[in-house]
Amino acid sequence: MKDKVKPTIVLTIICVIASLLLVYAYELTKDRIADQKAQKFNSSVEALFGKTESKVVTLKCGYDEIKTIAVTPDKKTVVQVCTDGYSKEGINILVGIDKTGAVSGIEFVSLGETPGLGSKVRDQEDFRKQFYGLTAPSETFDAVSGATFSSKGMKHAVDTALKAYNENKEAIIGG
Repeated sequence: MKDKVKPTIVLTIICVIASLLLVYAYELTKDRIADQKAQKFNSSVEALFGKTESKVVTLKCGYDEIKTIAVTPDKKTVVQVCTDGYSKEGINILVGIDKTGAVSGIEFVSLGETPGLGSKVRDQEDFRKQFYGLTAPSETFDAVSGATFSSKGMKHAVDTALKAYNENKEAIIGG
């Protein structure tokens, strides 16, 4: 009996120590990780609108894919959308919306799609430009050949950003 209990106790102690070390490592790094995410977001906003300040809007808009909404002093809006393409949550983009409510730019925060195939949605500028000027979700679009899932994910991300913006425009701009 003693031979069966001793390994269980030792393994339990090892698991508890490992868990405590993980919690400690998380607590040590969480602020740095948050700062890096904020810097990445701000640099992506600058890529969309140039050197500008942005204020994050706290808003429950009903779309799980939307991670952040921010507005600039001149009423331009940035919507961060993380959605599925070929891979789960493989498309993480910022959709820039100008003061007229039209898509004015798309910037990638990260792309977890297949290199050489799904990554074409980022690499082919003409694909992204077809969404510029949209003020509402569109029914049709030209997909990238060989990257159908990624193309549909990208369209879904832009449509979600536009829906959230149009449904909450006053709350976002008044933010």
